[in-house]
Amino acid sequence: MMMATTKASEKQAPAESRRAARGGTGEKSTRRQNAEKGFVASKELSAHLQAVLVDLIELAMQGKQAHWNVIGRNFRDTHRQLDEIIEAAREFSDTVAERMRALHAVPDGRSDVVAATTTLPEYPQGEIDTTETVDLITVRLEAVVHTMRDVHDDVDEADPTSADILHAIIEKLEQFAWMVSAENRKPATRG
Repeated sequence: MMMATTKASEKQAPAESRRAARGGTGEKSTRRQNAEKGFVASKELSAHLQAVLVDLIELAMQGKQAHWNVIGRNFRDTHRQLDEIIEAAREFSDTVAERMRALHAVPDGRSDVVAATTTLPEYPQGEIDTTETVDLITVRLEAVVHTMRDVHDDVDEADPTSADILHAIIEKLEQFAWMVSAENRKPATRG
């Protein structure tokens, strides 16, 4: 037979002294959160996630352009590595868009919107040597990361869950940038 004991430390604090958790998950709803709709992204949070979304979509499209037109030494490895980047960028853009929808924001991935708002420079037309392709793709990977790092603190303040998504994407894109750029790097001189 178990004995029921009650310790003072196990008692719940009175409702008026309980602290609501950050983000409004406590007893009171914030003005952007309620039982019917959940957390609703502010215009600023939506705009920041939209900026990330268009850069990821553009990265996938430019990666495909590079993939189709790369030529030269180490073609096969570069061609395959571009496929990995494209697949990741597509997956990441879908994750960001679906996060926006979960926050009752409306993602816009239409080609004219992407072209008008991306921070990525235009990708050159025609066949491009593997060495130049490596440099061009590295710049674009770093541009997407720059966008995410630029909006990160505001996103984190508004919605830490969305910031966690950015963290995972940044980690992978920075890894891609390192791996791609290593193709053209020379060893540092030993002193």
